Amino acid sequence: MLKKMYPIEEAPFLREVVDVISNMYRLGWDERNGGNLSYRLDPELTSQYLDLTAVKRRIDIGFDASALRGELFLVTGTGKYFKNVAACPAQNLGIFRVAENGSEIELLWGYEDGGKPTSELPTHLLNHAERMKIDPEQRVVLHCHPGNTLAMTFVHDLDERSFTRTLWRMITECMVVFPEGVGVIPWMVCGTLDIGRATAAKIQDVRVVIWAAHGIFGVGSSIDEAFGLVETVEKAAEVYMKIGDRPIKQSITDAELAELAKAFGLTPRPGYLEL
Repeated sequence: MLKKMYPIEEAPFLREVVDVISNMYRLGWDERNGGNLSYRLDPELTSQYLDLTAVKRRIDIGFDASALRGELFLVTGTGKYFKNVAACPAQNLGIFRVAENGSEIELLWGYEDGGKPTSELPTHLLNHAERMKIDPEQRVVLHCHPGNTLAMTFVHDLDERSFTRTLWRMITECMVVFPEGVGVIPWMVCGTLDIGRATAAKIQDVRVVIWAAHGIFGVGSSIDEAFGLVETVEKAAEVYMKIGDRPIKQSITDAELAELAKAFGLTPRPGYLEL
């Protein structure tokens, strides 16, 4: 008896991705073809919508992703505009499996105009590999260009401790949402294996990595978690940029941050609070 399959357009993971991409474009986080997203899919769920044996084509990715062989991913395409994803997901997105040789991917759906995954694929896959070691349920890597976070990298020290402490003080929930702090990488050429490796090294300890003068990477177990993480960092950066050079009359103290962490049963990044 043939297994019943449902239209891929009805897949909840596809609808989630289309919705969040449209929202990020609306927020101005992903201008033109800026930004990208990857979602590590559950094979059992995906098989309800796709024949996982029907490989459309193989694509050389130019680096070794052997740590992820056999894993399925839904990934935005290179050069694709986020504003067009909702109207035509099959041209702007793709679902593929990392091949056994680790240097190719097997396209199962999408990239219908002959396209390929985002140029930031090395960073996405390397980040997935690192986060899987920490929590196998971490499935989403999201990259975008939120304006206030970008602006903050021009006027704030790029020291991670200092950057984190500033963000924690801007909104009470920041300590709750990212008690481990944020990673920061000075400007590097984008789309390279080098920046992918540098980001993956940071993502072992944090769930947010900021690229100076470029954008932000956030990871999570779901679309909502990854998006909410980036959203919180961006809101804190917005408050910081609105304050500007105005004199600060009151702020959240380190003692209050410690009290907040205790109330929520959290452990702040060691050495980041001055108590």
